[in-house]
Amino acid sequence: MLPRLISHFCRGPALCILALSLALIPYSPEATAEESKENNTRKNKMTTTAELIPRETFFGNPNRVSPKISPDGKKIAFLAPLDGVLNIWTAPIDNPAAAKAITKDTHRGIRTFLWAYTGNHILYSQDQDGDENYSIYAIDLDSGDIRNLIPPTDLPAGAKERPPVRAEIEAVSHRFPEEILIGLNDRDPRYHDIYQVNILTGKRRLLQNNPGFRSFVFDEDYKPRFASKYSADGSLVYYQPKQGTQEDVDIDWETFITIPKSDTATTHFLGFDATGNILYLADSRGRNTAALMEMDLASGKTKLIAEDPRTDIGAIKSHPTKNTIQAVSFYYDRRDRKYFDPDVEKDMALVMEGSRGDAGIASWSLDDRQWIVAHLPDDGPIRYFHFDRDTKERTFLFAHRPELEGLPLAKMQSVFIKARDGLEMVAYLTLPVGTDQDGDGRPDRPLPMVLLVHGGPWARDSWGYDPEHQLLANRGYAVLAVNFRGSTGFGKHFQNIAKRQWSGTMHDDLLDAVAWAVSQKIAQEDKVAIMGGSYGGYAALVGLSFTPDVFACGVDIVGPSSLLTLIESIPPYWESFRQQLIERVGDIDTEQGRKELRERSPLFRADKIERPLLSGPGKHDPRVKQQEAEQMVQAMKENQIPVTYVLFPDEGHGFARPENRLAFFAVAERFLSEHLGGRSEPIGKAFEGSTISVPEGSKSLPGLAESLRQTEKP
Repeated sequence: MLPRLISHFCRGPALCILALSLALIPYSPEATAEESKENNTRKNKMTTTAELIPRETFFGNPNRVSPKISPDGKKIAFLAPLDGVLNIWTAPIDNPAAAKAITKDTHRGIRTFLWAYTGNHILYSQDQDGDENYSIYAIDLDSGDIRNLIPPTDLPAGAKERPPVRAEIEAVSHRFPEEILIGLNDRDPRYHDIYQVNILTGKRRLLQNNPGFRSFVFDEDYKPRFASKYSADGSLVYYQPKQGTQEDVDIDWETFITIPKSDTATTHFLGFDATGNILYLADSRGRNTAALMEMDLASGKTKLIAEDPRTDIGAIKSHPTKNTIQAVSFYYDRRDRKYFDPDVEKDMALVMEGSRGDAGIASWSLDDRQWIVAHLPDDGPIRYFHFDRDTKERTFLFAHRPELEGLPLAKMQSVFIKARDGLEMVAYLTLPVGTDQDGDGRPDRPLPMVLLVHGGPWARDSWGYDPEHQLLANRGYAVLAVNFRGSTGFGKHFQNIAKRQWSGTMHDDLLDAVAWAVSQKIAQEDKVAIMGGSYGGYAALVGLSFTPDVFACGVDIVGPSSLLTLIESIPPYWESFRQQLIERVGDIDTEQGRKELRERSPLFRADKIERPLLSGPGKHDPRVKQQEAEQMVQAMKENQIPVTYVLFPDEGHGFARPENRLAFFAVAERFLSEHLGGRSEPIGKAFEGSTISVPEGSKSLPGLAESLRQTEKP
């Protein structure tokens, strides 16, 4: 069983279509008096001649997105709005116009789903207002019935309310089309026991108790083959059932292999071949980057399949039932592929035709003869096609945001920046349309710039269409996103040198990126903002508090202000990851460790901040609690530092509802315009349908207080 890691085995460039309009900020009758006055004073500061694109084009609901083909290749399912809320729709693969909605969510929408191997059921997960306590649902396409596979249980003895339960789909197998494996933390909130669940009846049986493991690895027969957990020394131990162990919910385990702590971030098991005797794994032991390896479980011998000295193994395309490796990808600044199946390589060449760059396989049927293909440019919508591998016919299905076609969208370019210690960082630069007349990748004159910092931090920025890049570039800003040390995909050295370097060398990398942009005459030195979500929000707080003279302002979206309270308040089901937080962030269990965590926390340097902050948390965020924003806002108020605090009571770790996304970015536009001098679309009706409140700083931005009053319910 190999994971479906190919959903974004793609990305590619597109043609840049320049708008003929020279309009800067057209008068809008929806603008408040304050906004209209402010807009008029900024007209002479514009750096792009592109038309002002409404923020809803970037952050409203997509038209159709995330298509997946059924196992038999006859149907397609995708996400699309129903009465303004994302729901699941299905249609015959040869007639997507006949699509019908099969869910009727009216609140936050559905964001993830998959086909069950019955071919007639769809599975999806849903939480409550972003609390991440997911339930799993199964939809019967014949009857339309939706079954909650995790129904509420009786109250525990003496309890006044049911404790929150989080369900996770652990495995699906074509060998058991009516059954799936679900992890459930109802017995112990720290660990997920594994249940085998019948999606037709909802009946479940306990397959494995979890005595404290981080994860299990099952084969396609749903047999537990391995379990793993971190040791106190930071290594990762994989266990296997002891020889002669009988199948039972409580298996006797023995050590199979120990992954050194230097390799835990870049070495992991991927699955098995069709026989179950060959294990596939990403492995960085004895090398820097993770290579794709296979291990003969009988002999223990390993064999190299594919590697790249610059980057870790990325997406894998394998045959859905034979589990043979067909292609793998590696992603440094752009995606490269290595093929092992010549027929797949030939068909990929066909599907890439006319893609304006790259293309990839988003979904495939169980016999691998029907594909959903995606073309992903950097300056246009994702375009989806159905490709029949037998007839070689490619049929256009839809674009995810067709309104993007023909708009003056900006190009994204890969750039390479040297950190002060010589480390090469892959970064992505987007310039406003019309600001690079000679096409050398640098603006004609320095621009105000937004340093956009990715979350994680164990994630990465990639090339392609990005709504934040596009919005900010359209408003007149250069946008720079840098893969600082600790970002994933660049080998174990790149990961390990970031351990316990939050606000340390990780922040130095961001400062070096800013210095590079200034030296290249991309950015105005006194007009650089730092903005990001999650870790990126933390980075924004660090930027303002540790280096108060570098950034003109900061935007923190669901970022932690104190590493102490962040780790102290992790959800119970993060317990198995707690040791890695200690390894990578800091040791909260020792006096010296707590001292270091405090020293790396922006909260305790709030008095050093000199520049304005915009903070936006979600009330139900289980990862970065609302208190992280509130304690920072309170500290800034006590020090009389300007702060705008925007709260969403029906959101979690990020903004799922488009009404809330539009409301937040309406405020963010005004905030950046106020402090960097770029243009912004009037707030207008951006708050309609949103639950936005502004507990602090509503009078700090032109038009904000008035727009809030206009949307208040009588």
